[in-house]
Amino acid sequence: MLTSQNLQGIFPAIPTPVHSDDTINVEATRALMRYLLKQGIDGILPLGGTGEYGALSGAERSKMIAVTAEEADGRIPVLAGVLDPGYHDAIQAGRDFADAGADGLLVLTPYYTNPTQKGIRDYFMRYADESPLPVLIYEIPYRTRIAIDPEVLHELSRHERIIGMKACNTDMWHFLRTIAGVDAASFTVLSGEDTLFPLHVAAGARGGIVVTATLLPTAWRKIHQLASKGKTAQALELHRQLIPLMTMAFAETNPGPMKSVMDLIGVDAPDMLAPLVRPDPDLARRLRDELKKQLAVFEQRA
Repeated sequence: MLTSQNLQGIFPAIPTPVHSDDTINVEATRALMRYLLKQGIDGILPLGGTGEYGALSGAERSKMIAVTAEEADGRIPVLAGVLDPGYHDAIQAGRDFADAGADGLLVLTPYYTNPTQKGIRDYFMRYADESPLPVLIYEIPYRTRIAIDPEVLHELSRHERIIGMKACNTDMWHFLRTIAGVDAASFTVLSGEDTLFPLHVAAGARGGIVVTATLLPTAWRKIHQLASKGKTAQALELHRQLIPLMTMAFAETNPGPMKSVMDLIGVDAPDMLAPLVRPDPDLARRLRDELKKQLAVFEQRA
C-alpha cells in the first residue's frame, strides 16, 4: 500500500505517446518507461495535464495506466491523474485506474462549478472515503481558477486516506502557510512547479512531480539531492542551467514542445491530441538544440 513515506524524490509527469488515430502508442510508452527507470526515477505520473487527460477516451486512459504499471513492475509507485470535473466520473476513473494497476490517485480540484471552500473540503473527504487507492490532492489554480485555502489543506492532510498533494500554486506565501500546518508525519507535499522546485524543497517539499524530468531525470535528481540536503545555493545554481530549456518547454502549451524532441531520448511519438497541436518549428528546433546540449552534460542515454 502506498503511503506518504513512498512519496519522495522525482516523479516525472509524462506525456502520453499516441498514434495519429489518437490511440496509445504502446511501444513508445514502454520505451519512455525503460528510459526513465534506467535513470533512477522515484515514481511516475501518467495522465496528468501533461498526459493530455481530457483528450483521451476512458479506455485509452486505462490502457496508459496498465502499460505504465506493467513496465514499473512494482519498482516505483505509479500515480494516476484524475482530472474529471464531476465527482461520479472522477470516482469511476479512480476505480478503473486501480483495476489497471495504479498505486495512488492524484485528484484534481473540482473546477468550473466554482465551489466554496466547504464544497472543496467535502469533495475530497468523500472521495478519500470511497477511493480504492490512497489519494493525493492536485491543486493548480492557474488551470482550475480555484485555490484551496491552506486551512482546508491542513484539515484534509489529517484524513488517513489522503497522503499528499501536488502543489502548483505559484504563490510562495500560500505554499509556506500550507507546509506550516499539514500533518507532516502522514502527508507529503510534492512540488508541482519545475520553475520553483528548489525553493519548494527548501521550504519543506519532499520531492516533486516534475514535467521536464521526463527529458532530464538525472539533472532533476541532482537538484533534489542538493536541495533536500540543505545545499540550496548549489541546487539553485544547477536549476538555473535548466532555465532556457524550461522556458522553451513551456513557451507553448505543454506537452507539445516536449513531444517534439522526445526522439532524442528514444521516444519518437510527436503526435498531439486535439485541441493541442505540434509546436512552432522554430521553437522545436531551438528546444532540440538545448536538449542535446543538456543531455551531453548529464551523459544520459536512452
